[in-house]
Amino acid sequence: MPSEPQPIGFVPVGTNHYPLLRAWLDLPHMREWWGNTEDELGFVRNMVEGRDTTRPFLIAIDGTPAGYIQCWFVGDHQNERWIADHPWLAGLPSDAVGVDIAIGDPERLSKGIGSAALAAFVRRLREEGHKTIIIDPLIRNERAVRAFSKVGFRPIPNLLGRTGDILIMQFDPENEEQ
Repeated sequence: MPSEPQPIGFVPVGTNHYPLLRAWLDLPHMREWWGNTEDELGFVRNMVEGRDTTRPFLIAIDGTPAGYIQCWFVGDHQNERWIADHPWLAGLPSDAVGVDIAIGDPERLSKGIGSAALAAFVRRLREEGHKTIIIDPLIRNERAVRAFSKVGFRPIPNLLGRTGDILIMQFDPENEEQ
């Protein structure tokens, strides 16, 4: 008998979540793909305190935190400073949004939670009116690329080979796996 799907929710990150995020960011499976713990927490603080427009959330499964997801606004990064390091940003629509996701709880890895949470988050973004949704995994993060493909993200053909070690993928509702 298949297990019942677990309700997925998104809780806006608050200052009370910093210890949990620090603990997750210190874990080997997070350190492999995310930056320095203190730097990453600084970015989240900037979001929570309104100095960055990125919207950070905890992924909750049946009310229990399992991971982290954020939505960032491409137009806010289409400036000289960002484009100097990431020229591909200039080729995206200014109203596009980007998503970053990670499962923090190592007990929740490889259980389909990341794909399910990303699919739910994409539905939420589309309901908010966002038409262009991207995600940018490192090319060598094959597990993430597979999970994102499962949700309906596909590499953007005109950016292939022009983005260094990251793969820019765009959500395509025609390619969602059912």
